Amino acid sequence: MTRMIRIFDTTLRDGEQSPGASMNVEEKVMVAKQLARLGVDIIEAGFAYSSPGDFEAVRRIAQEVEGPTICSLARARPEDIDRAWEALKGAPKVRIHTFLSTSDIHLKHQFRMTREQAKQRAVEMVQRARGYVEDVEFSPMDASRSDPSFLYEVIEAVIAAGAGTVNIPDTVGYAVPQEFGALIKGICDQVPNANQAVISVHCHNDLGVAVSNSLAAIMNGAGQVECTINGIGERAGNTSLEEIVMGLRTRKDFYQADTGIRTEEIAKTSRLVSKITGMVVQPNKAIVGANAFAHTSGIHQDGLLKEKATYEIMRPESIGLVESQMVMGKLSGRHAFRQRLEELGYKLGEAEVNHAFERFKKLADHKKEIFEEDLEVIVSEELAKMAERLVLKGLHVSSGTDQVPTATVELEIDGKSVSQTGTGDGPVDAVYRTIAALTKTKSRLLMYVVKAITGGTDAQGEVSVRVQEDGRTVSGHGADTDIITASARAYVSALNKLSYLATRQAQGEQKVNLI
Repeated sequence: MTRMIRIFDTTLRDGEQSPGASMNVEEKVMVAKQLARLGVDIIEAGFAYSSPGDFEAVRRIAQEVEGPTICSLARARPEDIDRAWEALKGAPKVRIHTFLSTSDIHLKHQFRMTREQAKQRAVEMVQRARGYVEDVEFSPMDASRSDPSFLYEVIEAVIAAGAGTVNIPDTVGYAVPQEFGALIKGICDQVPNANQAVISVHCHNDLGVAVSNSLAAIMNGAGQVECTINGIGERAGNTSLEEIVMGLRTRKDFYQADTGIRTEEIAKTSRLVSKITGMVVQPNKAIVGANAFAHTSGIHQDGLLKEKATYEIMRPESIGLVESQMVMGKLSGRHAFRQRLEELGYKLGEAEVNHAFERFKKLADHKKEIFEEDLEVIVSEELAKMAERLVLKGLHVSSGTDQVPTATVELEIDGKSVSQTGTGDGPVDAVYRTIAALTKTKSRLLMYVVKAITGGTDAQGEVSVRVQEDGRTVSGHGADTDIITASARAYVSALNKLSYLATRQAQGEQKVNLI
């Protein structure tokens, strides 16, 4: 019989720990709503105790997103558990996920606790969480480097205390598939009450085997996988949701397991997360990379023309990759625009529709055909808006083979309009130097990437940048049919995020390495 594996998505928590991938509250809510459309079982919305921003994100997602269980992470501390409950209370389906290390190296050097103290703390915090919610998850951090006999003791104790899910993290990405599969089998066989809880896994990709470890765990009894969109996350990232889901779906005959994911939403979800985080998906990335369904070999092409199954084990349509269709034009009205957005799964308020429609009409003046991907960009930028200290009001650039690139930029900074003219090595450099001079930023540009959203010479160009200042790394993105304007918007977006993070830090955000 086919087992159904729960998908626990931690893009908004562990995924956000990727350098530069921090999201504001509106962006998190938007991603959470798309994860609900994707059909994930649990959304780990954040770490409520860490900052007012994370608390608000967890609270809003719990109240506004329908379908999945909404979860908040909490260290094994009373104040963390209480804060998680404050963010989640009142929502219909919620979970508190608490954790504490069980490896001797962590207990000795990081927590300075004995094994007995750690076991007692774990039990007490599970009981505390269970006093608030019925659905409690416990993670013995660094489980893959823990003494199995002690790990079994802790798991048995927390299940007895009320944990309905026990998650086994490979925190530092140290395990290999055979070893990790054996660990899960040992838990299922040796822990007396293991059948009273769902055994979950949370694997990191430091050695490139997070997905393999997770699949090995499923084969040995795991019933939940913790993963992220595009595999983003701490250090080398996490188990990739799309790879787990399509691996199980494509080889259901082998794994005898599947998920409830609506796979047709995978490509859209991948694009959204990539755009918001600024983390570009590598072309050869499995499932969602640009080359994942591209065939250049003559032998392969010949086989595909005769029978697609010769070289395609998955159809691109199965993950939502279908040929873009023209959906709107410059003569389309507001009602048709709203209806098309709703068909794509977006529910906007009146003010949001009005602002997005204005963007759409301006774009339609430059493009003959407006595709689904264009609408996704418009809506995601509208919904993800935060309080902006900096607003791009005007831009003029002159450049050529026989002149020094010059840019005149007009910004609104904290409501006050300022402008300046500057030069650079190229038109984008001139724009960026001028914006830097106007804002007095000391940030450093780490990454600049340009890509076309759709085909054609009139396509919107999307620019993603990564910027660093005072130890904080952020991404920014902008889109326009004029690539210089898109570049300016991306840089201003990043500078606004730096300002946002500085404010969060001033409010007491905590930075900790988590499971």
